[in-house]
Amino acid sequence: MLHRLTHMVSCKEATRLLSQSEDRRLSLGERVKLRLHLAVCTGCARFQRQIDFMRGAMSRYRK
Repeated sequence: MLHRLTHMVSCKEATRLLSQSEDRRLSLGERVKLRLHLAVCTGCARFQRQIDFMRGAMSRYRK
């Protein structure tokens, strides 16, 4: 179990998880791996900020 939690995900997997987090709650293992990846990958961290910005803009637009 520990090996599965500490295995780093690829950028492709990280962006997939970020996108899926809008539609479903990620498992604990997925959240841990994603956070570890985002801590070391500036490109994916930037992608997360862009997604968060778009989600916020869409929620304000709907009101």
